[in-house]
Order: sequence, then structure tokens, then C-alpha cells
Amino acid sequence: MTTTQIDPAVVEAKAGVAFGALIGAVTAGTIYLGERLGLYRAMAGAGPLTSAELAGRTGLHERWLREWLRGQAAATLLDYRGNDTYELVPEAALVLADEENPASAIGAFSAVPSVMGLFERLEGPFHTGIGLTYDDDGPAVAEMVDRMFGPWNRTALISEALPKVDGAIARLEAGVKVADVGCGAAAAIIALAKAFPKSEFHGYDNSRFALERAAKHLAEAGVTNVTIHNSDTDPLPATPTFDLVFCLDCLHDMNRPDLAAAAIRKAITPDGTWFIADIESSENFEENFQNPLAPMLYGSSIMLCMSSSSCTPDGLALGTVGLPEPKMRELVLNAGFGKLERVPGLVHPMNAYYQARL
Repeated sequence: MTTTQIDPAVVEAKAGVAFGALIGAVTAGTIYLGERLGLYRAMAGAGPLTSAELAGRTGLHERWLREWLRGQAAATLLDYRGNDTYELVPEAALVLADEENPASAIGAFSAVPSVMGLFERLEGPFHTGIGLTYDDDGPAVAEMVDRMFGPWNRTALISEALPKVDGAIARLEAGVKVADVGCGAAAAIIALAKAFPKSEFHGYDNSRFALERAAKHLAEAGVTNVTIHNSDTDPLPATPTFDLVFCLDCLHDMNRPDLAAAAIRKAITPDGTWFIADIESSENFEENFQNPLAPMLYGSSIMLCMSSSSCTPDGLALGTVGLPEPKMRELVLNAGFGKLERVPGLVHPMNAYYQARL
């Protein structure tokens, strides 16, 4: 009989990891409150503030604000300036108070209570293998996805990404037909429609809650060159129609991305381009293991991405890191495309970018 020797230092280290995760979860909840209550926006550009001064700006209770400010400073989201004053520095404001720049991260926290509540419902998929759709998770998830990816899609997609895609800007300026497959709440194509009024844009998605948000955003934008389609009832045309097709951070979420790729192949023109954004990852877990974001990627996969990709019995269950470059290449070439390559010079801390052609 063997006896396991317990190393107290390892116990302490593992406990530190566990409590670190708990600290992160609690802090995420306080970030959610800061966004919902407008606290970051109230502090942006205001310099150092006391809790009483923040109460005067927001009409909220000083004692509760004092506790929130101290927690945010302890988490280093706010800078402590002494004498019970706290500052949201301009760099932090870009992340927490301004959704019109690609550094914005606040939208990812908009559904923290709803998403954390999913864990109670995810015991079932562990038994059956069948996950939840994004709509099963409720409207809060559609809001989170919209607000998390919207800042980059509204800004960097046009200013940084498309200039690196061969001929994309010139064609959009001249006027082409464009499809965004998996368009979500349509942030990307509405921004594109404003920037390129001579082109015609079509968004396809099957999430009811995302499509409702898309319709609202479209009405607010007032653009007339965008049409939104429910892909379950109004799918992509089966004949060459679109000169440019987008799939932005969505292929790994689909239960059958292979069928989506085949449909895109039929719908794209002979000289068209398929622009794909998806998670940067490796087929090798040992390489993914080195990514400091790996715990979030695999956790998010259980909550949302793999769950969505396994929501039907024939779902591929890819998961967040389920389309590394070799698998993406296989997916695209099997659909009938002749070429897939990385978009040169386009680098992002989380995403890989590809252009596919016939």
C-alpha cells in the first residue's frame, strides 16, 4: 500500500489559484454593477473623486459607492490617489467607459449574472452531450456578444482590417453585394453600410434575440442599404450573389459550420472574397495551455461556444478553440474554396484573420 505525501506548499499554491478564481468572479460582478449604474462613465475624465463626490454625480448612496470604489482600487481597475480619492485614468476609461474604440471590454461584463447562472443548467449537457443554443441562454447573452464584439467591428474592421484584404476597400467604394453570415446584432454591416453607401449589405443569423437587436440598431442607424435575414427561413442564395462575405467570430459557435461554408461557397461570386475572423488557437493542447487566456477560453466554451456548437445531435461541438488554422483550412477547402491564407499584417491578441477565395 502506497502513501501519498502531501506537500503543504502545493496545497497553498492550489488554494491560491482557487481563491484567485473566486476573486475574479466577484470582481466581474462589481464591474457589472459599475457599468449598469453608470459609475465608470461618471468617473471618466473627472480626475480623482471621493465617494461623496461620486454620489453627487450619480445620485447614488455614498456608503455603497465607498465600498465599490475601494474594491475597484484593490483590483487595480481604479487608481487610488490617497485621502480616499479614486481615479479612472484615461487608459482605463477606454476599457471600461467608452464602447466606441477597439480596446473596450465593458460589454463582456453586461451579462455576468445571466451567464454565471448558466452553470446550473449545464449539468444536463454533461450527461446528454446536447448543449444550449444562444437563445436558450436568453436575451442577455445576445446583448453581451453584441457589446463585446461591437467596438472592434464598428472601428478596427474598417480602419485596420479591410485595408489589408486585397482589393476590399476599392470594391466596397465602387459598390458590391456583401453578406455577413452570423451577423448577430449587425454592428459590423451597419458600420460598413455607413462607410460604403454604394454597396448593398445582407446580414444572416438565426438567433431571435440577436435579430431583434439588429432590427433595433438598424432603425436607429437609418441606413437603407442593409437587409437582415433569419437564416432558418431565408437562407443564403444558392447561386453566386455576393462579392464579399464575412464570418466574424462565429464559425466555431455553429453546430454545422461545414454546411455554412458549403452554402457560402454557392453564394459567393467567382472573384469574391470570404473574410473570416476566429479564435487564434492550436490543435495541440500543450500550446493552448501556454496561452494566459486559456482558462477563460475553455470556460467560455463550456458556457457558450461548445454548448452552441453541440446544440443538435449532429453538432460538431467545436468549442472556442475548435478551429485552429489547420482545421479552418480543412473546413474552407472541403467547402470548395481553392485558397485560404492569413490576412497579412493583421494581428490581434485573441483572433486570427483569414481570406478565402475560389
